[in-house]
Amino acid sequence: SGEDSPVTLGHEFSGVVEALGEGVDDLKVGDHVVVEPYIIADDVYTGPESKDYHLSKDMNFIGLAGRGGGLSEKVAVKRRWVHKIPDNIPLDEAALIEPLSVGYHAVERAGEFKEGAYALVTGAGPIGLLTSAVLKAKGAKVIISELSPLRRQKALDSGVADYAFSPAETDVLAEILKLTDGRGADIAFECTSVQPALDLILDALKPTGKVVIVSIWGKPASLDVQKVVLKEIEVRGTIAYVNSHPETIKLVESGKINLKPFITGKIAVEDLIDKGFDTLIHHNETAVKILVTTDPKRLAE
Repeated sequence: SGEDSPVTLGHEFSGVVEALGEGVDDLKVGDHVVVEPYIIADDVYTGPESKDYHLSKDMNFIGLAGRGGGLSEKVAVKRRWVHKIPDNIPLDEAALIEPLSVGYHAVERAGEFKEGAYALVTGAGPIGLLTSAVLKAKGAKVIISELSPLRRQKALDSGVADYAFSPAETDVLAEILKLTDGRGADIAFECTSVQPALDLILDALKPTGKVVIVSIWGKPASLDVQKVVLKEIEVRGTIAYVNSHPETIKLVESGKINLKPFITGKIAVEDLIDKGFDTLIHHNETAVKILVTTDPKRLAE
């Protein structure tokens, strides 16, 4: 963006249109919208056929690299990045459409799969849970491997997982082989950025299975290439989303995905540090998404 710190944070947000720029005639004041929070150079094609604008040079995000952010009271956004949402999606749930789009694109990266296919998801943090929600909406049977009992329970209670196992208490590989009659999982999604999860996936996938690495690794990982070769496993990366918001919104609008269970708290912006960041840093097992609002009336909704 060319801006310097400090910047206003918040790249997962919804809002209400307050004003329109010149030439914007397909939205109106009062519309409920979500923002696809990209900062992308003007010379990059971002039309509906593009499959790679999210991979363009110097790509960044509103709320991470400037241009305002979701914790602002108001933010100005180019029309291209604004998506109207239907009235049956509440604004609080709509704020989760951005991370849900990450899961949607990750599932897209896995390619087509048959209804009833077994999908292994390692990690039941926010992205693991939302990726699982997309998988369930598309007909997969979801197996989650997660250490936290609270997160495993959230996965089961929200209906995004059919099975949730602790790798500290259970032989997860044995359970997967039992469920799949010895074949292994059809597809897998790595959402933890820890080595044992990646190792489990390579063992748990069936021959010709696909693994999509969703998490952002802050360090190099090791990959048992021999297993990749002998099982003809496809390893794919994924980052953010590309023209994913419209279809993601349709999944929520249709009722195939219920975002309400993933809102684990609502706070006023004044409580951001004590009830927001402190909870996520020190008590993250109890929180999936904590919503922040500048409008006190929305705390009771």
